[in-house]
Amino acid sequence: MDQEAAEDAGISSSAVDHTVRQILDLIRNRAMSVGDVLPTERELGELFGASRNTIREALRTIRTYGLIDPKPRVGAVLADRQNVAIQNFFAAQMDISRTSFHDIQGFRRIIEVSIGEHIILNAGAAELDALDKVNGLIEASKDVQEAAQRDFDFHLALMKLAGNRMLVQTYQFLSPVILHIMTVGKSIRPVLSETRCAHGEIIAALRARDRIAYSYLMSRHLDFGLRFVPDDLENARTSPAMQAEPDPTSSKDLHHV
Repeated sequence: MDQEAAEDAGISSSAVDHTVRQILDLIRNRAMSVGDVLPTERELGELFGASRNTIREALRTIRTYGLIDPKPRVGAVLADRQNVAIQNFFAAQMDISRTSFHDIQGFRRIIEVSIGEHIILNAGAAELDALDKVNGLIEASKDVQEAAQRDFDFHLALMKLAGNRMLVQTYQFLSPVILHIMTVGKSIRPVLSETRCAHGEIIAALRARDRIAYSYLMSRHLDFGLRFVPDDLENARTSPAMQAEPDPTSSKDLHHV
């Protein structure tokens, strides 16, 4: 709840924020899990010495983050949508800029270059064959959005081959942001044959158990897109110059150089 709305309701926004923290502490201290029912508004008010309006606004704030769901005749139930809510919030805050592109690619470089040794230790021929099949789907993409999703699917499959669930969860958590950047990049330079070829070289390095080649090829792959990202991404995608004289590689045909 914002400050103006709180004042209109005749309650203090700081009181609501304090009550939000108390309710979250209650959830943690009681080790509540998905599906558990929170105390009623009256019970929470008695527990925290807060007014009914303050409790109601605190619960409304917590609900906006996807942490609870209201259930008729049951009450507020702990939900499992918090990751989705935070993902969407994070993605909405990402500006379409060269800086954000650099930040995401930098994050991906730290993670994706480092996992090469773990993949080599964990992945066998069958797993790499499956990765090759994922890569093969990229050139069949019908539009930029599908191409971005299949590109993301390849990199997520790499994460899974490293055998670390935390890495996979982190990558999935950031999926809206990474997909957003991939979509913007492919709308400017959508040459899917180059993407598939780069992925293929990475797979070949993994098959050869060549850690150095993998690190080099992954770094080069992540850096490649930066060449085609102008300083002002938003205007570059809609500028009259691009519409009047489109680059051959950014036409509706995604598959030809």
